[in-house]
Amino acid sequence: MTQPPKRTPKKSTKKQDTDPAELEPVEESAEEASSTGKKLVIVESPAKARTINKYLGKDFVVRASMGHIRDLPKGKLGIDTEHGFKPNYTLIRGKQQVITELKRLAKKAPAVYLAPDLDREGEAIAWHLYEALEIPEKKAFRVVFNEITKKAILEAFEHPGKLDMDKVDAQQARRVLDRIMGYKLSPLLWKKIAKGLSAGRVQSVAVRLIVERELEIRAFVKEEYWRVTAHMAVDGQTFDAELRRIGEERIEKNLDEVRARALVARIGKDPLELVEIDNKPKTRRPTPPFSTSQLQQKAATMLRFSAKKTMMIAQQLYEGVELPGEGSVGLITYMRTDSVRVSEDAITQVREVIAKKYGDAYVPEKPNQYLGKAKGAQEAHEAVRPTDASRTPEAMRSALTTDQLKLYTLIWNKFVGSQMKPSASTITTAVFQHGDARFIAQGEVQLFDGHLRVFDISASVGSSAEEKDGEGKLEQSLPKSLALHAKYKPEGIDPTQHFTQPPPRFSEATLVKELEKKGIGRPSTYATIISTIQDRGYVNLEQRRFAATELGEIVTQQLVLHFGDVINTDFTSSMEADLDRIESGEKKWAGVVKVFHDVFISDLDKAEKAMTNIKTNPTLSDKKCDKCGAPMAVLYNKRGKFLGCSKYPECRNTT
Repeated sequence: MTQPPKRTPKKSTKKQDTDPAELEPVEESAEEASSTGKKLVIVESPAKARTINKYLGKDFVVRASMGHIRDLPKGKLGIDTEHGFKPNYTLIRGKQQVITELKRLAKKAPAVYLAPDLDREGEAIAWHLYEALEIPEKKAFRVVFNEITKKAILEAFEHPGKLDMDKVDAQQARRVLDRIMGYKLSPLLWKKIAKGLSAGRVQSVAVRLIVERELEIRAFVKEEYWRVTAHMAVDGQTFDAELRRIGEERIEKNLDEVRARALVARIGKDPLELVEIDNKPKTRRPTPPFSTSQLQQKAATMLRFSAKKTMMIAQQLYEGVELPGEGSVGLITYMRTDSVRVSEDAITQVREVIAKKYGDAYVPEKPNQYLGKAKGAQEAHEAVRPTDASRTPEAMRSALTTDQLKLYTLIWNKFVGSQMKPSASTITTAVFQHGDARFIAQGEVQLFDGHLRVFDISASVGSSAEEKDGEGKLEQSLPKSLALHAKYKPEGIDPTQHFTQPPPRFSEATLVKELEKKGIGRPSTYATIISTIQDRGYVNLEQRRFAATELGEIVTQQLVLHFGDVINTDFTSSMEADLDRIESGEKKWAGVVKVFHDVFISDLDKAEKAMTNIKTNPTLSDKKCDKCGAPMAVLYNKRGKFLGCSKYPECRNTT
């Protein structure tokens, strides 16, 4: 971890933009700082400030920065591309009053504790505060915590550290990369396609995924196939058996109508003989507690929450909710994480909760252990879980809003279920035969619900098989009385027509899963990516599925044609991996930015000349202008497609 170096003394008290390279480490501890006056703690939000304040006591004053205080300037690039990509940060408009007050408090405080969130964005906020408030190195301390509880807060303040400049550099690299592309590419789109359009290093790749899926669906040629189902009833219990073989031929999607109807006619009202029956034990092990992406996916599938809504509510639960008699309490751990690790204290407590609430039968002999991804995962981070498992959803009902309770219940159930025993069931497979035709029925009988008692994905209504991702139980059971070689007469045998299906459009859940799988973005960015591509008018959400708009397709087509080496999943994934390497100290941020910049600028120079100008060479429609009679041209703006007179600017008629 690279620490912030000591500042070079300045003659003027006016703050200048400071490069991290101008600083060097300092060894003073919090205890060595003066004890006179109140120590200042700075966090991002008032809610977080209220929760922390009650744990620290009268020797501390806790204030909120209200998020970021500095950023790249609006209206210009703000990056010196000729000298190491040095950013020119300026105070965000409207933050001067906050800065003035924080600077006043910091000046008289014996120690200043920078306590924004523990991810890259939080580290960057802490660094910008350190710089903008001109905090002396000897009294600036960084505190991080995974949950806002008394124990976690007091431990963090007992062991304060210094700013992690590698983490700051990783955030800075991402910001600079995104600014370079957005600032340089958007004007080209304005000139060639329509005013108001934008492109982004990550968002454009996400749109490309949706557009390419749309093109796959459009190109798909459906094929007809038939199924034959025997509807059985034995001892009052109904179940279905599907035709799976005719002789040696395996029946999947290769049966046509003629053969299907001929088989049904051949069987007629004859009984089917049970020629095989097999019972196999089945255990379903619990899955890990939530990472950010899994939380977003399951909240979309089970609660119908957007990723943006999920993260907004999770932030509220993390920062603190007012509980009767307790004040503001942080109910969940930090919600931006790719880790599934859980602390030993939390595991010990949840095992006690499980035993008390559900009985010893649900507690495994040893705690369940889970391995997350090795690369990029931070051991300081934990999974998203309740800070206190004894706070059951039932106990929280009166303190939470409806949506807060839904999300808290989901998180609580997932965490508690992750430390419960596997479920146990019996899978019965029965093979019925008539001549050379074989029908197979499968059923499941649950013997012990285990973790499914609290978290069963199969219970989510209206979710597709891809969203359930193979989780859940079989939907039918078979009668215990089935006897080998006995003959059973079906109540009916139906041939049914089916068609092969194109790949489905992405839902919010499956898009997050795809972004994570391809290494595009990180836990903290998925929600922003998804909301941005909708706000830009490049995709619409139709029946909970993303459909590319015509504008999205046109912009993507031009970007892929002229910027295909940067608007692709492999390049974007490799850049994300490089950001992780910057954070771990393996790479320098300016070098990573240069690699991207050189490739992108080369593409940009070529695109300036080669990209089709849709504005000056529009497609003409078959409609005539009702003012001058000229053909109406197909044009675009950031809201989508419209018709404008081809004689523009002489005629400005639009429809």
